[in-house]
Amino acid sequence: MGLSKENVTGLILALASSVFIGSSFIIKKQGLRRAASAFGVRAGVGGYYYLLEPLWWVGMITMIVGEVANFVAYAFAPAVLVTPLGALSIIVSAVLADIILKERLHKLGILGCVMCIAGSFIIVIHAPKEEPITSVLQIWNMATQPAFLAYAGSVIVLVFILVLHCAPRCGHTNVLVFTGICSLMGSLSVMSVKALGTSLKLTFEGKNQLIYPETWFFVFVVAICVVMQMNYLNKALDTFNTAIVSPIYYVMFTTLTIVASIIMFKDWDGQSFSTIVSEICGFIVVLSGTIMLHLTRDFERSHSFRGSMPTSPTLSVRLYTGNGDLLLKEDEEEESPDNTC
Repeated sequence: MGLSKENVTGLILALASSVFIGSSFIIKKQGLRRAASAFGVRAGVGGYYYLLEPLWWVGMITMIVGEVANFVAYAFAPAVLVTPLGALSIIVSAVLADIILKERLHKLGILGCVMCIAGSFIIVIHAPKEEPITSVLQIWNMATQPAFLAYAGSVIVLVFILVLHCAPRCGHTNVLVFTGICSLMGSLSVMSVKALGTSLKLTFEGKNQLIYPETWFFVFVVAICVVMQMNYLNKALDTFNTAIVSPIYYVMFTTLTIVASIIMFKDWDGQSFSTIVSEICGFIVVLSGTIMLHLTRDFERSHSFRGSMPTSPTLSVRLYTGNGDLLLKEDEEEESPDNTC
């Protein structure tokens, strides 16, 4: 299926976003290393001297540019196309880490990169065409249709159960609790971001959408969802290994976002069965490549770190359970591209 002009614009913005975001983590990590070398205190043990390092701020600005590009991409292309392409930022980061930081990529990691690219290509060539949206009221009608209200209501109920019942009891032992809250809220935030982005796009085209209270309602939903995502993602990253949190979060968030988009924007209406199956296959390939890339990168770091330490049973246990060592390990991974939401 040929891409529409709107889809092409969204695709270019999504690709640019992945390049900027993937690059930003390498730049920021270089800035962290420079700050640690200059001041002797690493960020992983409580140091904030990286705020004085210009290179770190270059990385932060690069990330902001990437996030803005991703935000705008949702105004032009369906979430079914834009969201899975976020995996490409992992590839950019992995390749640049191999070239610049000399963090060698495992052969299976290279296979994971190839799978992400192949899956993304399948998704792109089978991307659905969206119906033209002329007003935020049109999006509001989509958001208030019974099917999506049922989905949104289910999400809210599940989030309340996870927050009030599951989090206090098993949030610090089950990685699915915190990541589940992030993913559920993330699916609603992307729908609201798409609605808000489309409203701003129409406003810049001369059709003012800021006069409608529905636009400001979407702003409110975005703010609430993003705050909750950041809060519980930080809890997850602080409690569990980043290499476990990142792929699980990516899989859950992307899957729920695509489901929400299919329900609200009816992305699959008018598509043939074979096209839908192709999109699902492409998505599965991207997910598999993402998980493989994460796991192999963590294996390489763990292997090289263990190899550089004395072979003591006690020390081997402390590598994974000691507070100081865990902070150091998390610091090495804290700039992973999957830590943005």
